[in-house]
Amino acid sequence: MRTDDKLPQAEERPAKVARPRMTRTRGWLLGSTLAVYVATVVGVLTTSWLVKLDWQVMLFRPYKQWPEFHTFLDYFVVLGQRGPTAVMVTAWLGWCCWRQRSPRPLLLLGTSLLLLNATVGAAKLGMGRLGPHYATVVGSNEMWADGDIFPSGHTANAVVTWGVLAYLATTPGARRVASVIASVVTLGVGMTTVYLGTHWVSDVLLGWAAGLLILLALPMFEAPMAWAEMVLRIAWARLRAGSLFTPQPTAALANPALSTPRATSDEEHHTRERLPLAGRAGGAARAPESWPHHPARPHTARSERTPVTPTGSRRPPHADRSRSAPLGSAGAPRGRTGG
Repeated sequence: MRTDDKLPQAEERPAKVARPRMTRTRGWLLGSTLAVYVATVVGVLTTSWLVKLDWQVMLFRPYKQWPEFHTFLDYFVVLGQRGPTAVMVTAWLGWCCWRQRSPRPLLLLGTSLLLLNATVGAAKLGMGRLGPHYATVVGSNEMWADGDIFPSGHTANAVVTWGVLAYLATTPGARRVASVIASVVTLGVGMTTVYLGTHWVSDVLLGWAAGLLILLALPMFEAPMAWAEMVLRIAWARLRAGSLFTPQPTAALANPALSTPRATSDEEHHTRERLPLAGRAGGAARAPESWPHHPARPHTARSERTPVTPTGSRRPPHADRSRSAPLGSAGAPRGRTGG
């Protein structure tokens, strides 16, 4: 395996932070919130005292009772609108991702918003309740009338978006402070929608319950988010190495010997080929142009080389030669004699 494709080194890995778990207390809160959610839906469907409260507050018209707050609350309610809040929180969590060297904060925000759109959107379209400004019959629950007001999307979005910041807090003190701030903002956004007359009271109650259910259920999605974080880390490491779209050989990585290229038949032929010493006509043969040129050296047989010592030749006597004549005879060779 190439070193470029490995995960980031130890110094680049973020420090471990305490992640919320599905404890017994959290499970109890999840069950209680789910019971409130179901009770609110049943109360509206059966046109109970909750629907009467909706009509009483709507006919009271709070925006006419305290008009001096109208301008301020028109801007404050934006803190529950999905577009602006998503941009603000995404910018903050993006900085947290860079600081922690981990994509987990943005993965958590994306998961929570996906759950919000799936659950709250399905409830809105499924029950089809009309808002206070479009009500037709006094005292009715205005259900199944092709509306999209129940539960309150502003309220649920405020709970999820600002609650994620408290969920991601790394210390108990920071988590408490962030939880208080998120609670104040979400309560204010819900009550502002009732003041402006855009939602019933029951819409806001169901929006609070829907957003809190998503926050309490987030620990169940920690395992998929951890898997997605691992995939993103591997993809980022390969992207930095420039091998994200390059297929990696598996057999060569398993057996290093297979990764060594084998010589072709032509290369083997050139390796075994020997350079001829001389041509048939007695001339020296030319080496190919691609081979290195070396000065030609005379080649002599081993039996005809000059002796390497001054004592004479060490060749054994030849079988067809006659033995040398005794000294002083006529057939003796001329020259120096040993004395």
